[in-house]
Amino acid sequence: MSNENSNTRKGIPVNLSAREALELLTNGSILVDVRPEYELGRLFDVEQIIYCPYKEIEDHLTELPKDKPLIIADAVGIRSKEVCQLLLNDGFEKIYNLAGGIVDWERMGYPVSKDKSRILTGSCMCQLRVRNKNQNS
Repeated sequence: MSNENSNTRKGIPVNLSAREALELLTNGSILVDVRPEYELGRLFDVEQIIYCPYKEIEDHLTELPKDKPLIIADAVGIRSKEVCQLLLNDGFEKIYNLAGGIVDWERMGYPVSKDKSRILTGSCMCQLRVRNKNQNS
C-alpha cells in the first residue's frame, strides 16, 4: 500500500477493498461508520469502531484520533468518500475509504451483526419503516 499512502499525503482519498480494510483493522486502525441511524440495521462487527453520521461529522472532528489510521465507511462508499475528503482537508493524514461500504463487506462474508429492531422495510424509500420495533438480535 505504499502507493496509496503517497496518495493520502497528496490529499487524495484512498479506496480500500473490504479485504484491505479488514487487514488494516487487525493492525490498529479504527473504522468510522458515517451512516445515518436509520441505516444501522446491519452493523460492522469489529472491535475498533466509531459511529458518527456523515451529517454530524464536522461537529465531531476533534473527537476523532489523528494519530491512528481511520477507515471511513457507509452503505456503499459514496458518502464516506466525501467524509474522507473533508478529513484530509482538515489535516488528517491516515484516511481510507471503504469502497463498497457495508454492502461489499457483508458480501465478502466479513463480520456483521444485525439489529432486527432497526431493519427497515417498505416498497419504496418514502414508505420505509422499522420492520418490528420489539424484536432485537
